[in-house]
Amino acid sequence: MTTYLLAGGGTAGHVNPLLATADELRRREPEAEIIVVGTAAGLEARLVPARGYELVAIPKLPFPRRPNRAAVSFGPRLARVISDLTTLMVSRGVDVVIGYGGYAAAPAYLAARRAKVPLVIHEANAKPGLANRLGARFTPFVGVAFRVTPLPHARFVGMPLRAEIENLDRDAARAEAREFFGLTADRPTLLVTGGSLGAEQINATIFASVPAIIDAGYQIVHIVGDRSSLVDPETEGYHLLRYCDRMELALAAADFAVSRAGAATVSELAALGIASALVPYAVGNGEQRFNAEDIVASGGAILVADAEFVPEWVTSTLLPLLADPSRIIQMASSAAGTGVRDGSARMADLIDLAVLPGPANPV
Repeated sequence: MTTYLLAGGGTAGHVNPLLATADELRRREPEAEIIVVGTAAGLEARLVPARGYELVAIPKLPFPRRPNRAAVSFGPRLARVISDLTTLMVSRGVDVVIGYGGYAAAPAYLAARRAKVPLVIHEANAKPGLANRLGARFTPFVGVAFRVTPLPHARFVGMPLRAEIENLDRDAARAEAREFFGLTADRPTLLVTGGSLGAEQINATIFASVPAIIDAGYQIVHIVGDRSSLVDPETEGYHLLRYCDRMELALAAADFAVSRAGAATVSELAALGIASALVPYAVGNGEQRFNAEDIVASGGAILVADAEFVPEWVTSTLLPLLADPSRIIQMASSAAGTGVRDGSARMADLIDLAVLPGPANPV
């Protein structure tokens, strides 16, 4: 029986691929023991136990970026966590550690090195985070979701996706999707989403452009996020949602998408072959712009800066594109050429390589 320890969390971008991989490992080896290391503050605290996996919570230890009291205590606190995780790995007979980045990952990487346990890393973003830049120095087993990711030993495995996405037959699910969202069969559908928290610039621009988009022959599914203050105008052909717990149906309904360029979203659009306009999040370290590089270079998506995504851009660029079905079909085909649906299986194959004894598995 294999004992797997998966480390990562904090955001959906870390937790979802972790859980997708765990599900694939459990499918392949039902008797396997799966332990997840995360924090009590991240999404993993709710999602991991809900999926039936054991969660070991460790303190959240953000790396200090300036000298202060937290920086003074960081070293001893990190050392304690590494020691505790090393003891856990030895006592539970962990065969391999799989990390996804985030606060929980770096201590697990250092503990794996101390315990001489094989390490596998998955990096979801094209621009890797600090924890995975550290961990990639310790292992030859580095899976990446984007081909352009600059990590040592990186090999493209794609994004481990939820089973609902991996197994989605868009044509077969389209009738259910239309019924679920109240859509008609005689109009193509524009899907607009800014992620779970929404996106103010995207929301405001699309909301102001609703009449023009509907006049162009489209209907709209607009997921605005829980924090949005927009009020549904109850316009025919426009469907405003605060949150969507059936994203697979939203993607099944979509003929074109306007979206942020989060790693999971870009990977899902590519895997399913959906043409899109991507509006990278303008704050942070710019990883969303890098996430979009592959699919944009292929012709499967167009890129627009957040500040430039205004009603005038919709009129000058988006509406002519929506009026060109042949171009959208070509974009969809190009998008599909950059994506994979079997990221979970590819990641599990990489983990299998790390577990196998031999010269290919230096610890």
